[in-house]
This record gives sequence, C-alpha cells and structure tokens, in this order.
Amino acid sequence: MEKRKRIVYWIFTVWASFGMGSTGIMQLMRTKTEVDLLAHLGFPVYLLTILGAWKVLGAVAILVPKFALLKEWAYAGFLFAMTGAACSHLAVRDSFKDIFPSLFLLVLTGISWHFRPADRRAFAGGRP
Repeated sequence: MEKRKRIVYWIFTVWASFGMGSTGIMQLMRTKTEVDLLAHLGFPVYLLTILGAWKVLGAVAILVPKFALLKEWAYAGFLFAMTGAACSHLAVRDSFKDIFPSLFLLVLTGISWHFRPADRRAFAGGRP
C-alpha cells in the first residue's frame, strides 16, 4: 500500500506543479490571454507578476526534497490562489468551463497534499 500511495503522491504532485508552474510562467510573461483574463475579472495587471512568481516558487517548493514547512506554505498558497480564482469567476458570473481549471488545480493540489509522505510533512502525523 505504501508504494501505491507514493505513486499517487508523485503523479498528482508533478501534475499540480506543472499546472501551477506553467500558468505562473504565462502570468510572468504577461501573455495576452492572462492580461485579458485579469481585466475581465477586474484585477490590475501587476497582480500577474505577484501570482506568477508565487506559483512558480510554490511549484518548485513542493517538488524539492526537505523544507517541509515551506511545502505547507506552498500548498496553502495554492489553496488561496485557486479558491480566490474560482470565487472571482463566480463573482463575474462566468460559466463552469471558466471556473473548472481553478477547481481542477485545487483538487490536484489537495490530493498531492493528502498523499504526501511523512518526510514531506511539517507536523507530526501530518496535522498541526
């Protein structure tokens, strides 16, 4: 069972990191799609730099060994970013297809967090 949990952990962690990291890079590059999306949601363009940098750094944090407390912060940041994104889409009455990517990344992040091995947990037993 332990081997299966590690496999699940790594699949979802790599997938979540890729999703967060790639969108973070697009935000740092200020692609037209990302700029238009933020304008549609009513946020200033400079927010792309902040979100993009934190997403890329968070993706790296959950992939590298050690630094368990930093990983907890990265997971929390992903939770805040993705719930904020989903709520922002809801606030402007976007359709489910626009909300889905945020929810999908939230689920990937949650599964990764849930299945993380003991050596990647900041607190004994995985709970604060």
